[in-house]
Amino acid sequence: MMLNVNAHLHTPYSFSAFRDIDEALDRAVAENVNVVGINDFYTAKGYEAWADGCHKRKLYPLFGIEFISLNEADQKAGLRVNDPANPGRTYLSGKGMSHPFQLSEPYATLLSTVQAESNLQVERMCAKLNEHLQEKEASFTLDVEQIKQDLTSGSLRERHLARALRMKVYEVCHNEEAAIQSLLTKLFSGKAMKSSVNDIAAVENEIRGNLLKAGGAAFVPEEATAFLPMEQVQKLIVAAGGIPTYPFLADDAKGNYTDFESDLERVADQLTERGFHSVEFITTRNDVALLENYAAYLHDRGFVVTFGSEHNSPAMEPIELFARHGVPLTDKLKQINYEGACLIAAHQHVVSQGLAGYVDANGKADRSKRDEFVTLGDTLIQNGLDVNR
Repeated sequence: MMLNVNAHLHTPYSFSAFRDIDEALDRAVAENVNVVGINDFYTAKGYEAWADGCHKRKLYPLFGIEFISLNEADQKAGLRVNDPANPGRTYLSGKGMSHPFQLSEPYATLLSTVQAESNLQVERMCAKLNEHLQEKEASFTLDVEQIKQDLTSGSLRERHLARALRMKVYEVCHNEEAAIQSLLTKLFSGKAMKSSVNDIAAVENEIRGNLLKAGGAAFVPEEATAFLPMEQVQKLIVAAGGIPTYPFLADDAKGNYTDFESDLERVADQLTERGFHSVEFITTRNDVALLENYAAYLHDRGFVVTFGSEHNSPAMEPIELFARHGVPLTDKLKQINYEGACLIAAHQHVVSQGLAGYVDANGKADRSKRDEFVTLGDTLIQNGLDVNR
């Protein structure tokens, strides 16, 4: 029996559309998504609540993590990888991480350092945002410590600043539409807001785009220390029991690809050379036919392939997976995704017993054993859900 899978979900432990983990998992149940993967930036703090919540709801949990890394060679070459605006910057995920989460030195210190640097960069943005608020003679500033306490679970992201500012603007304007529009236009230095004040997600995205992104009054570029080298992130993921995974950006709304991803055969070769045996897609970004082309080719080449929705923005989208414009995934895509989830489940299970998983201690995989892990994972998932029932 093939089950529905969403293998990449962010929670409030980084930033999320969900109020909390319970809301995420309740929605998964309501939408008949049976296998769910937590995948927060730089942290595993949500694992315990994820595991407990899944057990209570008869869901099967997968444990992931996400990083933004830097490949200096790609950066020097001006090569856009999976960040269309920043050459060399490379998003990476770890799948099937150890649970309970364990990380030895020097990787534990590396993770703590990059977590602290990421938070510090957003704190600098908050300070600059407050300067902007004072320049525009707003009647308030933002308290970064209060934002951490009220809106985060430890990881501070620029989206938290956008949310905090939106909430404060609505508060001082007493939720009056004209007053909100007027104040935000003032803060945007005369640029009128496009969104309805009732579309909270869109308003927060406009705040982020106008004030916090490059060119905005509160933009602070990230320090080089905020990004670990790509190879170091891969080693960290393996040290924590996981499978280094390359997240594809794939086609944009115009059918274009980044420099790195534009040639499918070449990118498959290069990912293998770089030590990746697992890839993933955030399906709402992609045309269903192009998604199937990429996913099926990579699957046939021996990669583990999984899909997710991310939910790393204010907008609440379905947890059940769809391609761009809400087009349902094909049966072939669902099968590929389920097989990928099965392999991750098997890897988690084997590693938790102190044995070598699908990737070994050096991050290498024997792709001829993929089907063996898929079969084990299928048994684990089916039996696990039966036991929970």
